[in-house]
Amino acid sequence: MMCRAAEESENEPETDATDAVFTSLLEDSAEELYEHAPCGYLSTLMDGTIAKINTTLLDWLGLSRPQVVGRMRFTDLLTVGGKLYHETHFAPLLQMKGDVSGIALDLKAAEGRLPVLVTSKVKTTEDGQPLLIRTTVFDARDRRAYETELLRRRREAEEARRRAEADRERLQEALAVLQQNLLPPQLPTIAGMEGQAHYHTASPDLLGGDFYDLFPLDAGRWAFFLGDVCGKGPQAAAVTSLTRYTLRAAALHDPDPTTVLTTLNTVLHDRYSSGDTRYCTAIFGVLEPVAGHVDVHMASGGHPSALIHRGDGTADFLPTPGGMLIGVLPQVQFTAAHTRLHPGDTLLLYTDGLTEARTGPQRELYGEDALRAFVASHPPTGPKALIKALTALLTGFGDGLDDDTALLALGVPAVPEVCDRVPGGGTR
Repeated sequence: MMCRAAEESENEPETDATDAVFTSLLEDSAEELYEHAPCGYLSTLMDGTIAKINTTLLDWLGLSRPQVVGRMRFTDLLTVGGKLYHETHFAPLLQMKGDVSGIALDLKAAEGRLPVLVTSKVKTTEDGQPLLIRTTVFDARDRRAYETELLRRRREAEEARRRAEADRERLQEALAVLQQNLLPPQLPTIAGMEGQAHYHTASPDLLGGDFYDLFPLDAGRWAFFLGDVCGKGPQAAAVTSLTRYTLRAAALHDPDPTTVLTTLNTVLHDRYSSGDTRYCTAIFGVLEPVAGHVDVHMASGGHPSALIHRGDGTADFLPTPGGMLIGVLPQVQFTAAHTRLHPGDTLLLYTDGLTEARTGPQRELYGEDALRAFVASHPPTGPKALIKALTALLTGFGDGLDDDTALLALGVPAVPEVCDRVPGGGTR
């Protein structure tokens, strides 16, 4: 027992000394933390007079403690703009809420304007009376530099977007001009017939490969064609130009439809047989107006069948069997088809962008049956009315129309009804 008492007696002075050192270290650490903290601290009276300020903030300001404490107010540390914002926003908000956090202000620092984020809180007495204001100031130079860089990059991005939009508009204008040059500016007038065409572009950023034309062969006959080149873009446009030129030249040499398509097949296969295969589908035909009707001789190379809208309101396809894709094989066979257009009849040619449009929630193919039903549901009032109705149909497909569509309608005007005159000026 005596040993234990002696041992405890010996340890007591050591414990007291340790506690004293530990307490001293805590006090030194707290003061050091305040004075040399990575952020600025200051306390002000309610009128803004600075009562206490740490070394960190003094170093930022380039001021000494005697210059500041009791001599300056917090607003004296602010730039003109910072002071204005403090008076109009910061101070009223602090008075109303008792604390504000993360407000951006600018200090008059030793090295010029210093962007900071300020947090202030009002300390009150036990009875709730305001006593002083404690403020923490964070250096926001890195954040301001980041925001400035972000703003610069945003402006650069906006300018790049504006330039891109301007370039896109110029590109679309150039593509539109080029696309128009691949099509006839307008259809010629044929005595005793009507003609109407339309080209619907699915994407204004890409050149389409659809084409059509109508031109005279001689004094009594006219040639027409409509087709679709595989692909889009400049390569497809080059094939389209070659195809139109070849069809016109071949028709003037020998207008037989199967011969014309055979010539086109030879030209495309010879031109694009070295790895970069290019092909197209097309219908070529010859119109031969005769008294009271128009004889049509035509052939198809892998193209959707033409549709005839008769004067009695019925609509049906004109079969063109045996037609093969044009340009794929060196030797092909095309089969001729014949029909006759009477007054009120309209011949419709179209590319597969129309029948392959997607419709409904299930995005099903529109299809040939739907096209025939659509045409039959409209009165047989001629090519112009039919193309107008089909143009509205194409527009209604919206984003369901993935491919360009070319339409060409040729018809014979209906003969107007003539009423017999009866005595007295009436009719019967």
